Amino acid sequence: MRKILTLLLALASFGFMGSWSETKGNAVTKANPQIQIRIGRRRHYDRDRDRYRREYRENGYGIWNTTEVRIVHDGWRTYRDTYQVRHFPDGRTQWILISRDRVY
Repeated sequence: MRKILTLLLALASFGFMGSWSETKGNAVTKANPQIQIRIGRRRHYDRDRDRYRREYRENGYGIWNTTEVRIVHDGWRTYRDTYQVRHFPDGRTQWILISRDRVY
C-alpha cells in the first residue's frame, strides 16, 4: 500500500511540474512575441546580392597588385629579387617571384 501511494504521489508531481513548465513557457511567449514581417521582394534582393558578390569575386574586383624589390643575401652572393604582391580584399597577400638578378 505504501509503495502504491508513493508511486501515485510521484506521478502526480511529474504531471504538476509538466503543466507548470507549459504555463511558464506560454507566459514568456505571450510577454515577448517573436514577430517577423516581410514586405516586398526580399528573395529577389538576396539573389541579386549573391550574384553581385560572385561577380566581384570572380572578376577580381577588390584585388590590387604591387611590385616590390628586395636585396637578398644568400651566403657569399647577393641577389635583387623582384616580387609581384597580390593583395586580396580579405587581407591575404600572395607573393610571386618575377625575377632574381645577381648583384655583386
